[in-house]
Amino acid sequence: MRITLKTGLIFAGIFMIIRLAFYFTGILGQNILPSVMINILCILLAIAVGLYKQKRSETEAGSMLQDIKNGMTAGVPYAILVAVFLYFFYEKIDPAYNQHQIAEAEALIAKNLDDPKSFAEIKASNPDFEVMTRDQIYDLMVQSPRAVFKASTTMTITMLALLILGTMNSIFVTIVYRKIVFK
Repeated sequence: MRITLKTGLIFAGIFMIIRLAFYFTGILGQNILPSVMINILCILLAIAVGLYKQKRSETEAGSMLQDIKNGMTAGVPYAILVAVFLYFFYEKIDPAYNQHQIAEAEALIAKNLDDPKSFAEIKASNPDFEVMTRDQIYDLMVQSPRAVFKASTTMTITMLALLILGTMNSIFVTIVYRKIVFK
């Protein structure tokens, strides 16, 4: 197995353990920002460590494109594994998080619709709302948070974001390694 692939899998495992530790200890509550930041750090470290080990083991100097590809060999498995993990995490382990987010969004929508000034602005913002009642507008507006806060949507968005981040990090780390570290 390639060292970059191993590194991506190892750092994905590290992130999963950290995320589960945060959940079971309850130290973050509903705040996911530290988990997101650790996720970003882990994919960067997976690419940087994997590419560094790969470059140290090479006997010949490769091209920049080859280095980016090696970085992506660590980033892509990381992205897939973490996205699938987060799907199962939010579907089976912590479905209450999504329900909490949906409840907050519904409360905010209801609050805005109960305020006469906000209700008038909402009705004016969409021509379809002009002939609808408050309850019809509410039913239409809550469909969006219900669709966004699903485990499958979280998995899709996470995978897309991590793949883009992995690509950018591979390019960035390759440039840093070529210009500074392995000069």
